[in-house]
Amino acid sequence: MSRYAASFASVRNHLMRGDSYLLNLCVSTPVETNLTLRHLFRFARAPYRMLLGPDARISGVHGRGCVCFSPEPFVTVRGRSISTFPMKGTAPSATQEARRWLETDEKENRESATIVDLMRNDLSMVATGVKVKRYRYISPVETSKGSILQCSSEISGLLPENWRSRLGEILLKLLPAGSVTGAPKEATCRAIAEAEDMERGFYTGIFGFFNGRDLDSAVSIRFMEEDERGMVYKSGGGITVMSRMEEEYREAVAKVYVPFDF
Repeated sequence: MSRYAASFASVRNHLMRGDSYLLNLCVSTPVETNLTLRHLFRFARAPYRMLLGPDARISGVHGRGCVCFSPEPFVTVRGRSISTFPMKGTAPSATQEARRWLETDEKENRESATIVDLMRNDLSMVATGVKVKRYRYISPVETSKGSILQCSSEISGLLPENWRSRLGEILLKLLPAGSVTGAPKEATCRAIAEAEDMERGFYTGIFGFFNGRDLDSAVSIRFMEEDERGMVYKSGGGITVMSRMEEEYREAVAKVYVPFDF
């Protein structure tokens, strides 16, 4: 916890100075398991999964194998309709009490409002008619420790007719994902680099599938990485001036799980 406390203090300093008003702070936790990355990929149940390594490593890029079982879409495109689904807010269980807390907690509500506003602005750089279609809907996520609740929103707009020939340009304008950085994005990214004592690598990036017609992509969260020193699990959460260090630390720890259904 001491490492997290030092990073949290750095983040709070930036928040109090006004450099950022929401920052996603991430940490790496060493884990021990007799499962390989391929086993984790095979047995995990998640809307989006990715495996790199160890026999599928990309030479020269971080030199690590990783597995991701993400519950969070980044952007989807159907026809000309583009949608993003920022996930902000986690309850450690799926009880009615936990749901009520997630729905009414002021800090969680402010996080959602900030990121929805950020992502609405981001989408407006590449699409027209941008609007919030669903605000703060709650979904269960299965973990090996039981169900937890996640809060998301849906924001949509209309891409130009030639979007397929400009897909790389469009994605670069939207990156990095606002839900795993914060706002304002540029200053917050500088504060993240100062506060975190790890290299994110592929964690909090994006991955997806484009078939020439439609696009599905996800944010690389719920993420384990392996190198010569062993495995680490990377997790984090949004920090505001209302955050309490112990509570945020517990949330980061609660996100260290694998979504097995057995």
